[in-house]
Amino acid sequence: MPLDHTTVVGVVGAGAMGTGIAQVAAAAGHRVILADAFEGAARKAQGNIFKAMDREVQKGRIERNAADALMSRIEYHWEPLGEDLSVYRPCGLIIEAVVEDLGIKQTLFRRLEHSVARESVLATNTSSLSVASIASACEASERVVGIHFFNPPPLMPLVEIVPWLGGDPSLAPAAYALMRQWKKTPVLASDTPGFIVNRIARPFYGEALRIMEEGIADVPAIDRAMKELGGFRMGPFELMDFIGNDINYAVTRSVFEAFFYDPRYKPSLTQRRLVEAGFLGKKSGRGYYDYRDGVAATPLSEPSNDAAVGAAIFDRILAMLINEAVDAVLMRVASPEDIDLAMTKGVNYPKGLLAWGNEIGLSRVLDRLEALQAEYGEDRYRPSPLLRRMARDGRRFFE
Repeated sequence: MPLDHTTVVGVVGAGAMGTGIAQVAAAAGHRVILADAFEGAARKAQGNIFKAMDREVQKGRIERNAADALMSRIEYHWEPLGEDLSVYRPCGLIIEAVVEDLGIKQTLFRRLEHSVARESVLATNTSSLSVASIASACEASERVVGIHFFNPPPLMPLVEIVPWLGGDPSLAPAAYALMRQWKKTPVLASDTPGFIVNRIARPFYGEALRIMEEGIADVPAIDRAMKELGGFRMGPFELMDFIGNDINYAVTRSVFEAFFYDPRYKPSLTQRRLVEAGFLGKKSGRGYYDYRDGVAATPLSEPSNDAAVGAAIFDRILAMLINEAVDAVLMRVASPEDIDLAMTKGVNYPKGLLAWGNEIGLSRVLDRLEALQAEYGEDRYRPSPLLRRMARDGRRFFE
């Protein structure tokens, strides 16, 4: 299944993610076909890409003729997609970027399979669903692979390549090489819930919510601790509001259920209530912060200035994150190198978590987790067996 610059790329779904993927593929020189099931979505996508290219030209990042050439390589299908997906027949690679719903994705892949050439590669951009489950909808399931971009695709360098146990073994290396051609940073992840980033990042949100729910600190204090002490670009609540609380909650719930309700990934009732209330974050005007009336974002509570509390917050959340990264190594989710690369390139963490663990000492991380587990009596805080072994033996990653 060769994939190169001559491959016609189809993108199913013209929302923010699909539009971004189409732009990235066109920038790499591919002819791209973009369509959506909803009326007007393709037209909106075209307008958004035109605006994006105009900004790039105005900022001097791209010449006008190059921007025009990029835009000319994208073909928009104006009619809403139905059962007939023959618009993608010329494509050697089709990437779906539709709603994160297993049934919808399976139906789409079943229809795609009968609408395109047998040698065409079918890729899912799922962020947390099983690639194997999506592939199971196809008769020729070996041609399915996970190619997971991060939002917005034109700006975020990371792409997770996710093979599955029944896939063509040549497909993941081909997808990996293609992403390199697209000037992306690919990493190889196993087909486990959340892959690398969405698995390891869960405590950044979940533990912040737990700390807030217990009344240890409020929303702005937790955000400030992670930014000022940890060097994170955004605090967990700011980031959840930016992502959308509905999306963040859905991913957390998906990972929790896929891991057979492991308490390490337990969703937050507070976040569920915000979603039920329609407080989705920036896109709805209100989330953990209030964005209404065009004013600067204001927190829904007054900030705390207790430095000791801030240090304890940062220490607790970081220990949980490092433990999750170590456990991902243990469970062979990805290599240590790809895990640290994914967290810095996919979610802009200031350091790779494994390298961070080396820096502060894995024994210190273990001590913090054991103290939390003793205090709460919950499996949520159980240290990874690999963390225990490495701390006991005085080992470090990347040695």
